[in-house]
Amino acid sequence: EGNINDQVFAQIGYTKYRPKNFEYKELIGYDEMDYLIKKGNVIITHGGPGSIFHSLQYGKVPIVVPRNPEFDEHVDEHQVLFTKRLEENKRVVGIYDIKDLGDCIKRYNELVKECSTNESNSENFIEKFDLLIKEKLNCRSK
Repeated sequence: EGNINDQVFAQIGYTKYRPKNFEYKELIGYDEMDYLIKKGNVIITHGGPGSIFHSLQYGKVPIVVPRNPEFDEHVDEHQVLFTKRLEENKRVVGIYDIKDLGDCIKRYNELVKECSTNESNSENFIEKFDLLIKEKLNCRSK
């Protein structure tokens, strides 16, 4: 539609689709991903905790499109639930219907004003989340 004038890059994985309007690679290494996240203005990711926290550690509010088992994208809905939890805490912008992505990108600056991008808040959140996960894992192992 010509609405995005910025440089766009995507890691596309093993899809057969090949983008025509932006740069891409099937897979990139950690260092390249780290560079692109630091450099990027708008980060769009799936709902995996590692991908989300990578953006948060640099004070970025990612747009998260969680993989959905309804479309055979994942085995369960943990990414959807995780994204909703982070969205409730104003850490991410969640997209649950891909048709909403274009509008979200257009309104990104407006949407992130409601979110916390303070890096110390991000670190605090990540530490609390890490403790919660460790607590839950210890409960399961007993």
